[in-house]
Amino acid sequence: MKRKTVAVVDYGSGNLRSVSQAVKHVALSSDVEVLVTSNAEDVLDADRVVLPGQGHMADCMRELAASGLLDAVLHAAAHKPLFGVCVGMQMLLDRSEEGPTDGLGLIPGEVVRFELAGRLQADGSRFKVPQMGWNQVFHDLDRGPVHPLWDGIADGAYFYFVHSYYAKPANPQHSVGEADYGGRFAAAIARDNIFATQFHPEKSADQGLALYRNFLHWNP
Repeated sequence: MKRKTVAVVDYGSGNLRSVSQAVKHVALSSDVEVLVTSNAEDVLDADRVVLPGQGHMADCMRELAASGLLDAVLHAAAHKPLFGVCVGMQMLLDRSEEGPTDGLGLIPGEVVRFELAGRLQADGSRFKVPQMGWNQVFHDLDRGPVHPLWDGIADGAYFYFVHSYYAKPANPQHSVGEADYGGRFAAAIARDNIFATQFHPEKSADQGLALYRNFLHWNP
C-alpha cells in the first residue's frame, strides 16, 4: 500500500528546514511521508502540500514562477489540502501592498502593512513593525463552527509571529483565526481545502505542532 505524502514546496524561498522538520516530527507516528521538493511532479503526486514563504512578497512570487512549480501549486490548491505559512499565506490573496505585488488570487482580499507609527501599547511601549514575538490567536469567532484544524488547541493560544504585513480577506468568513496588534487582524485564513497562517506553527511549540498534526489528518 502506497504511503501518503506531504510535499513541502521548495521554490527557493521559505523557512524550509524548520517547517519540514516540524511536519516530519508530527508525521512520525503516522503513515505519512514528508518530502521537501522542487519537483513539480512530486507536488502533483502528493496527497497534501505545504507552501512556506519568507522575506519579500515580490521575491517569493517571482521565485515561485521561475521555479516551474506555480502550476503544480495552483493544481494542489484546487484539488487537495494545502497549508500556507507566513508569506505563503499572503501569496494566496489577490494583492499585497508590499511591492506592490499580485498574489495567486486563491482567496479574495489584500495584504496591507501595519500602520502603527506613534501608537502605544497598553504597557506604554511603542508598537514596533515588524511584529516579532508571541501573540494570542482566537479562533472561536461566532461565525459558525470552529475550523477543524484548531481541534485540541485552546482559543487564545499563543503563536509566534514575524511580519510587517497582514491579510485582509474580502470575506470575513475566510478569517478563521484572529490576533490583535494595534487592532484585530486575520492570523489564519481558510477556504475549502486551503488553510494558512500568518504565524509560524513550526516556531510555536506544542500548539504549532498540533496544527500540523491536524493538517495531516484533515479531509476537507
